[in-house]
Amino acid sequence: HSFTFLMTSNNSKAKFIGELLVPVAPFDQKSGRETWTVAFAPDGSYFAWSQGHRIVRLVPWSKCLKNFGGEGSNRAGTRRLSRQNSEGGTVVPVGEPREHTIDCGDIVWGLAFGSSVPEKQSRCVNIEWHRFKFGQDQLLLATGLNNGRIKIWDVYTGKLLLNLMDHTDIVRDLTFAPDGSLMLVSASRDKTLRVWDLKDDGNMVKVLRSHQNWVYCSAFSPDSSVLCSVGAGKSVFLWDMDKYSLIRKLEGHHNDVVSCEFSPDGALLATASYDTRVIIWDPHMGTVLLELAHLFPPPSPIFAGGANDRWVRSVAFCHDGRHIASITDDRMVRFWTIDETSPQAIAPLTNGLCCAFSTDGSFLAAGSRDGSVHFWACPKSIASLQHLCRMALRRVMSTQQVQTLPIPPRIRSYLSYQDL
Repeated sequence: HSFTFLMTSNNSKAKFIGELLVPVAPFDQKSGRETWTVAFAPDGSYFAWSQGHRIVRLVPWSKCLKNFGGEGSNRAGTRRLSRQNSEGGTVVPVGEPREHTIDCGDIVWGLAFGSSVPEKQSRCVNIEWHRFKFGQDQLLLATGLNNGRIKIWDVYTGKLLLNLMDHTDIVRDLTFAPDGSLMLVSASRDKTLRVWDLKDDGNMVKVLRSHQNWVYCSAFSPDSSVLCSVGAGKSVFLWDMDKYSLIRKLEGHHNDVVSCEFSPDGALLATASYDTRVIIWDPHMGTVLLELAHLFPPPSPIFAGGANDRWVRSVAFCHDGRHIASITDDRMVRFWTIDETSPQAIAPLTNGLCCAFSTDGSFLAAGSRDGSVHFWACPKSIASLQHLCRMALRRVMSTQQVQTLPIPPRIRSYLSYQDL
């Protein structure tokens, strides 16, 4: 299960560390078992995945790592972990996070963790009384369902808190604002994005309409001020989340765009498409900085839809701001660095659909069509002081602001990621 390396400059041993499997019954059909989403809690305490057939599993991440270590990393050990849950007679010490199996009542497409910052006020200022008072230690899980509903769960108890009903088709993706405000954005096949305020008992704040086709995915910038949404028909939109208005449409993909994520400093945006490419954008300028190709040579625009054995399903940005992972229909997971156009490492993955980096960036989780999740240790590398300084600066400065700095052109180019 070890990685095959391409053009790697160091001798780090990124490796397969384990998998979470689902029990397979003889009558199980192929359809309906897909893991459409995997997610890590913002504080790294929990891992969640939709394992098909309406079920979401919530597992303490420390328990996963413990099972993957030593003999737990074999298939029997991981299968044993996946069948166990908090209701199965397991004695859980007081104060330790519990494992939960949640039946959402319909096929689960989207998952997102949200944690509250009590000082962050609701944007709705008129209502004095609220049904829910979200505390410092609150951790929520939002699930987007096949019937258009969104269910909100308490992660620590597994209890249902809210049932949000407004979408008229599949809720394909969910994302919380990272600022602790508990603002939730849902992306749906009904061609809309909807903004919900969970601190206002799940009140719907706004409907964002510009997509002409299905919306596949959305992602907040790290400061929560900008939202990227992607969808069918080559769509990549950027939204101002203070005014709930469209900033711009990004032009460059040749087919449906299905996944997106900002870099941790907000200076870069990665989008993945069925046109076999991941594009790295400057979201401030709307320009293409880098293309990561999964087919050589990349297909021309008129043939981009035909290379469906190379469709990119998912892209994730590591928290070090340097690594990107992509999942493709060619049965591969790839690790890239932002300064190279060839993968740093690849590994086999059959029928992969989605991926996410752990909160500390040490591991990658990838979900597949059979309801299982596979984990790899990420390639280790030390970030340069230059890169760390660049990230610190770009967290607070836009590209336009950087370009006005009275500094040498080479440094300005580096800070603007123009050298990718």
